[in-house]
This record gives sequence, C-alpha cells and structure tokens, in this order.
Amino acid sequence: MKSFSRTSRIAEQMQRDLAQVIRTEIKDPRVSLITIQSVDVSPDYSHAKVFFTQLGEAKDAKACTDALNHAAGFLRHHLAERLGLRTMPALRFVYDESVERGIYLSQLIDTAVRSESDPGVEPDK
Repeated sequence: MKSFSRTSRIAEQMQRDLAQVIRTEIKDPRVSLITIQSVDVSPDYSHAKVFFTQLGEAKDAKACTDALNHAAGFLRHHLAERLGLRTMPALRFVYDESVERGIYLSQLIDTAVRSESDPGVEPDK
C-alpha cells in the first residue's frame, strides 16, 4: 500500500478543482484549451505553482500565463470554498514546456533512425 503525504493529496485535489473552475468560471478568451499538468504545493501551504499546457501556438502561452496569473485571486477564492483549508496557497501559473520538448526530441529521434536506415535522407530542420 502506497502512502501519500497530505501535501500531495492537496496538490492533486487542487489540480482537479482548478481544471473544473477554469473550464466553467473563467471567461477570458486568452484562457482556452488548457490542461493543468501538475500542482506543486510548498510544505507550509503558502504557495502553489501550477503547471499547465495549452493547445495552440507557443506565442499564445505568454498571454495565457498572464491571464491566469491575473485571475489567480479569483481562482484562489473558488478553491478556498471547495477545499476548506485553513491556509489557502497563493497561486502562480507556469507554462509547462516539457510536452513540446518531448515532441521535439521524439522528432529528432525519428529523424535519426530514418537517416540511419536510409543514408540518403537529410534530417529535418
């Protein structure tokens, strides 16, 4: 049986609740098609770093990050109502580039494997 710390349980619940609140309550057009990847809560529950990804172009990520950080107080209020914690962490949203990096590395590997099997093929740039 795996034991989970209270911090990780709170982070998982925050992730689920944030996804729902953002989907239903945020009306900002800059915040669309996002996925909450993970939430890191500090041990004293004073801060939470929320990692998200967004479908679309990378240039839209900055605007979306700004919009989410602007709405952080609103989202924190809704989370406080749902979670009922004594100390509700301050939210900071960070765009998670790991998915894009993973896709890029996967393409590089595919290109290397293709060029190894067919030496006449040049890698994509």
